[in-house]
Amino acid sequence: MKTLLSVTAACLFCCFAIPANAHEDHSKPVITKKSEHEGKKGNYMFIDGIKVHESDPAKQPQPPVVEPGAVLGAAPSDAIVLFDGTEATLTNWVGKGSEPTKWKLVDGSLESVKGGGYLRSKREFGSCQLHVEFATPSTVKGNGQGRGNSGVFLMGQYEVQVLDSFENVTYPDGQAGALYGRSKPLVNVSRGPGEWQSYDIIFHRPQFDEDGKVSKRATFTVLHNGVLVQDHTRLSGGTGWAGPHAVGEYKKHADKGPLTMQDHGNPVRYRNIWIREIAD
Repeated sequence: MKTLLSVTAACLFCCFAIPANAHEDHSKPVITKKSEHEGKKGNYMFIDGIKVHESDPAKQPQPPVVEPGAVLGAAPSDAIVLFDGTEATLTNWVGKGSEPTKWKLVDGSLESVKGGGYLRSKREFGSCQLHVEFATPSTVKGNGQGRGNSGVFLMGQYEVQVLDSFENVTYPDGQAGALYGRSKPLVNVSRGPGEWQSYDIIFHRPQFDEDGKVSKRATFTVLHNGVLVQDHTRLSGGTGWAGPHAVGEYKKHADKGPLTMQDHGNPVRYRNIWIREIAD
């Protein structure tokens, strides 16, 4: 009887034991690369079967348009205020290296200057909650990626795209609210040119093992004008430009990095920038 019970227990354990891969992250997208596509040679990347920067709406549908609410956010009491429109908080920022930024202080906002380079916070951050407000130029020039282009880079690495996406069609993974080249927004909630808009971002940094491989991918939750556009999105790799249809991969870096705003040649403005550090 004792032997029978032992055998029965062992069988039950075998039947209900958790497989070694039961806790694997099955949400990880399938990424493939090709050196040729549709008869053209180049660097092509496909995420879950969709080409990076695919502009054909039959293959990569445009996100539906949603009108945002009217109220923008103020900093909570425990936030680190990086810019509040004053000269004093302008000193929180630098340009290339440790040089003073060439961006202009205009009506309580920081305005990108063509050729001025990226705007970079002196202080560095890892996982965080970030609030930032931006306005693309009120005078519309160009279209697609040439219209109101900038970007907010967490840790100086991972870009949430800034673009004038109001009645301006471009590839979905490069419009406002996209994680550039990696994940299109759930909806297009862009206000019109010149209107102030907001991003509220919850970011958890990636983590790397001793060999430099990703042990935990970065995640983004993004609200654009108060509307959810990235829902705890696991970043499948880097967001750096790697050609017309590809973006870079993860590369091991420090646990903290600067908040960076992109100069893409368009006079995009930023204001009311605050951040709260959060635990990994």
